[in-house]
Amino acid sequence: MKHYEVEILDAKTREKLCFLDKVEPHATIAEIKNLFTKSHPQWYPARQSLRLDPKGKSLKDEDVLQKLPVGTTATLYFRDLGAQISWVTVFLTEYAGPLFIYLLFYFRVPFIYGHKYDFTSSRHTVVHLACICHSFHYVKRLLETLFVHRFSHGTMPLRNIFKNCTYYWGFAAWMAYYINHPLYTPPTYGAQQVKLALAIFVICQLGNFSIHMALRDLRPAGSKTRKIPYPTKNPFTWLFLLVSCPNYTYEFELGSIWRWQTVASGGWELYGVLDWLCHHDAVSPSGSLLPGGLHSNDHLGQGQAPQLPEGVPRLPPPAHAHHPFPALS
Repeated sequence: MKHYEVEILDAKTREKLCFLDKVEPHATIAEIKNLFTKSHPQWYPARQSLRLDPKGKSLKDEDVLQKLPVGTTATLYFRDLGAQISWVTVFLTEYAGPLFIYLLFYFRVPFIYGHKYDFTSSRHTVVHLACICHSFHYVKRLLETLFVHRFSHGTMPLRNIFKNCTYYWGFAAWMAYYINHPLYTPPTYGAQQVKLALAIFVICQLGNFSIHMALRDLRPAGSKTRKIPYPTKNPFTWLFLLVSCPNYTYEFELGSIWRWQTVASGGWELYGVLDWLCHHDAVSPSGSLLPGGLHSNDHLGQGQAPQLPEGVPRLPPPAHAHHPFPALS
């Protein structure tokens, strides 16, 4: 059997890093990475990008050496992808943070709202319901990460987790501050608004879970198979007729479509879609995703609201004026 010789060069400096002798022709790139790690243990396989051209695409781990356009002496170029972290760890970190942070505001731990409110509880049922919905959402995500999701890539660069967590954790704190504020007042349309939003929230959670299960079943465990999803007898999967990943239709994400909505005070409010819209519409007085759900009759901040752009119509005034930024006395 004819063996291959593989030399690995630094993609930037062209310095020879490793020379592998008598490599089996059916060896995969993953196996070559493991051989490379033996001489350079600081570059474990997940950090390695091997390519045929210094500026080319990374070779796949499953690529076979003898099927590549190389001679019996193959030259591969190495790039360091940096420190890596597993996707499971990434998701657990992203989702555990909002769960914990929200509860800090819900239980009103010291140094958030002032000492006289330390460990007090809201008198409004909808605030407690919002905490249950928020907690359920992230517990569900954590459990799906552990028992449902299958990842085609095992790791991602460690540096990315900081910006990911900034988004998830930051928005959780932003929402929780207003929803659990001691001066918070319930939705404008009362129990009807809460019940409707809660019902749609539950439906969307079920839909999101159904899609995650359907997508999971497209990829057998331990494989990287990609299949086209189709609707099943489960009605929540019928959205596959319209979009390829309706799990994002059932929940609000950073990339979701936003709609600007004006309010009588001249301020702007953001609306998300479905799951998160219903979750936060249930607790906001004017039915808005903006967590500034506090009324002016609570003696809150004063000042001029921003002016609307030309051509943007105003809504008729709600029962109470709405000021987006609270201030405790």
